[in-house]
Amino acid sequence: MAITVAELLAEPQLGLSLIAGASGLENQLTSAHTSDLPRLWEWVTGGEILMTNGMSIPADAAGQVEMARSLVGAGAQALAIGAKMHAPELMPEFLAVCDELSLPIVNVPFPLPFTAIARSVATASQSEEFRRLRQTARIYELLRLPSAAEGQWAALVQGIATVLRSTIFVVDKRCLHPWHPEGDALPEDVREQVGRFSGGHAEAAKPFQWHFVDDRHILMMEIPTHANAVLVVLPESQPHPDAVVLLHAATVLGLELSRTALALESQQRLGAEFLRQAFEGHFDVAEMENRLDGFGIPAGNFMMVSMSCEDAQKLATIHQELWQHGYSSVCLLQGDRLHLAISAECRGETLLHVAGPDMRIGISAMASTHRMIQAQQESLWALGSAESGSTPLVHYSDGPSWLGVTSHEQGLAIVKRLLGPIMDYEQGKQPDLMVTLRTYLELQRSWQKTATALFTHRQTIIYRIRKIGELTGLDMTETSSLAQLWFALEIQKVMQAS
Repeated sequence: MAITVAELLAEPQLGLSLIAGASGLENQLTSAHTSDLPRLWEWVTGGEILMTNGMSIPADAAGQVEMARSLVGAGAQALAIGAKMHAPELMPEFLAVCDELSLPIVNVPFPLPFTAIARSVATASQSEEFRRLRQTARIYELLRLPSAAEGQWAALVQGIATVLRSTIFVVDKRCLHPWHPEGDALPEDVREQVGRFSGGHAEAAKPFQWHFVDDRHILMMEIPTHANAVLVVLPESQPHPDAVVLLHAATVLGLELSRTALALESQQRLGAEFLRQAFEGHFDVAEMENRLDGFGIPAGNFMMVSMSCEDAQKLATIHQELWQHGYSSVCLLQGDRLHLAISAECRGETLLHVAGPDMRIGISAMASTHRMIQAQQESLWALGSAESGSTPLVHYSDGPSWLGVTSHEQGLAIVKRLLGPIMDYEQGKQPDLMVTLRTYLELQRSWQKTATALFTHRQTIIYRIRKIGELTGLDMTETSSLAQLWFALEIQKVMQAS
């Protein structure tokens, strides 16, 4: 067992005495550490008696009180101060708060070396060291749980929690949502407390940090193999879990997450090839249903989603983010667009949360296996509306109406009727008519401005606009003709992705 502060004080060869904090005499000491660096508490991992010559102890009462609170918050069990060294006068306010916080302040007589205290703590902690080794072995033994079994993650987390005598959670520090779909959500009160130390908080970047919040110790430590994955530990008894054992626990959890991530990537590659072939019409309805069911997507209740973002790396990780939130998907990344099939139960709020503010999202109507290609066109139509407007997510059925045009088929018919003759004429030629038309309309029908923008002669622009009139049969001097062409160009821009 670890030695208590009272037992350490009772060792006659040390000659230690208590200055303050008598209510903490039963605090258990698992290690002894020496430091005279500024902000002593930043070098505490929990369970220590921290020994100092006093050089870093503030001289003012407010600074000493802050130091005491920070030491307790970091998990220190006692503070030993060398006598006749560099410590300033200990203020009454400091001594009072140490009594309040059960932080024993121990006087180390001159010239007793700190190593004598460390040796006593280490000798008494030998059995504790064997306990740590047993705990570590038990944690690694949990990796032998069958990885394919449903509930594997929950069983691993519960097993580690039992070894640590703590309640543990693995969460995404960006949103505090469980990192694994089998994981438990943080209780609301704990979520609020953890939220104070996540995100942009200065201490959130530390890989290992105890926090003392509302009379409760909370540990947040990074999972070493996964960015943004954080282990949250709520100790259920004293002494708190040892720092080294906790690091092994985080490593084991990271190994299991990595094993799962490899399986996800393998599934993702198969899913991408499936979607590619499905869009090319290689599967009949029965085969499509079997494939979707095999990927965990209900064949009778799914939708197609198209996403775009300038950062292709964000698109490449969407499938993992959706998995973390409990949704299976199959994804195909094509350039700067991601196409995916997912259960229709996945709400738009979840897609926006997973994608982030820079993403644009289009969602098809309810899909079925015999109309997957049409559903993809619908999601692209909706994506085009999202990209051209201010709404980041657009449902095909709720998308903006282009003067009555609400479907991909209607839009395609208008583009073919009005712009088709121009595009047919340009087959195999330099595509200057379409570019000229859009530039001409965007520059308020100014011949000269259009010529300048396209680095050509004004007379050339006049010729091209007349040629467009000949091809389409429209009078290019009529406002109604120009309005129709502008309308068709805007629809084409929305449909360009498809």
